[in-house]
Amino acid sequence: MIKENLLRKIEQREIVVGVVGLGYVGLPLAVEKAKAGFKTIGFDVQDKKVDMVNAGHNYIGDVVDEDLDEIVKKGMLSATKDFSFIKDVDFVAICVPTPLDVYQQPDISYVRNSTKAIAKYMTKGTMVVLESTTYPGTTEELVKPILEKGSGLICGKDFYLGFSPERVDPGNLIYKTKNTPKVVGAIGEDALEVIAAMYRAVLDSDVHTVSSPAIAEMEKILENTYRNINIGLVNELAILCHKMNINLWEVIEAAKTKPYGFQAFYPGPGLGGHCIPLDPYYLSWKAREYGFHTSMIESSMMINDRMPEYCMERASNILNRYKKSLNGSKILVLGVAYKQDIDDYRESPALVVIDILKEMGADVVYFDPYISEYKYKGEIYKGETELTKELLKSTDLVMVTAGHTNVDYDFVQENAVFIFDTKNAMKAVKNRENIELL
Repeated sequence: MIKENLLRKIEQREIVVGVVGLGYVGLPLAVEKAKAGFKTIGFDVQDKKVDMVNAGHNYIGDVVDEDLDEIVKKGMLSATKDFSFIKDVDFVAICVPTPLDVYQQPDISYVRNSTKAIAKYMTKGTMVVLESTTYPGTTEELVKPILEKGSGLICGKDFYLGFSPERVDPGNLIYKTKNTPKVVGAIGEDALEVIAAMYRAVLDSDVHTVSSPAIAEMEKILENTYRNINIGLVNELAILCHKMNINLWEVIEAAKTKPYGFQAFYPGPGLGGHCIPLDPYYLSWKAREYGFHTSMIESSMMINDRMPEYCMERASNILNRYKKSLNGSKILVLGVAYKQDIDDYRESPALVVIDILKEMGADVVYFDPYISEYKYKGEIYKGETELTKELLKSTDLVMVTAGHTNVDYDFVQENAVFIFDTKNAMKAVKNRENIELL
């Protein structure tokens, strides 16, 4: 009866959607749900986000400003801190952060606290889907017991529960929330059918169903661990190729000509973003529960985690050629975003590089056209307001740590004493006398 009722409400656009967490994953999802004709309520603990959404003011790059403003004015999307409104929704997506703690272990407190808040007000016939990236088993081992205990309802009988991993790539000009294929796993066939139907009603992409939430959870970990390992490989090769005086970037471009069996990955100062640097730690942590060590994964993590320190060492060696010590030298870090052309600095390796350089006594300033200031270890750091000739000439070394395409790299090359390019952002610059690549 619950299944048939929900399928009918999905078809008739009578489902009320709740999205918990209005960040890089939650807000785009909430916008797409509302645009598809489902009245949507966004839940967040931050007053600023709630107020901005209710005012129709966008703060996420992957959301179109006009889309948000229009659906808010139409009454299709609203935001609140009051979780009692969960009682009014039929579908809840949990899109909260899943960071690592100081011991590099999963911090699932946001998931746990959100689930408790939902359970307190959840009613019979609700669909609950966890979208936050996490270790395999979270949905069934953590979320399900909390929901059942807090609501007094039975999973599979009174409510449906599933996992559908977020697939958000900030700054991607082709694939957004609406057109990226979705994977769904749920507890029970009825839950899988209705949750998949809910996503199909919203997305212009394939919805691929799997047999359990754990399969979907592991699938997400596989996506990002695959990238982590391959980036670890090219980072290790970057260190070796430097010793051998071989240009790895040219090697990769040559390898890309093979039409099968090779996918290009690139080295850099480390890993950034919410997923790739964190997800392998979730898997290795969970694997220890089974007495298993993920040796290949852990090796790639060690290589990637060491890259900021390696970049500091390379910077020191460059300065030594000019009879300068790293201690006391002025270094301009160019770009603190974790990838090009976005304003997202979550887990950005550039922040670690800056921190290490400062620990070694360097005078470090930064410029990023997308990020005027950032917060790291509880402190606010402000960037240079403009990339001027005077700024470039006053520095002993420019270190490129994000390859933003709106930077005039010819101008940088002409005015900098020396440049250490960790992203091959200056590949189009012809005069390379003062440029060294990672």
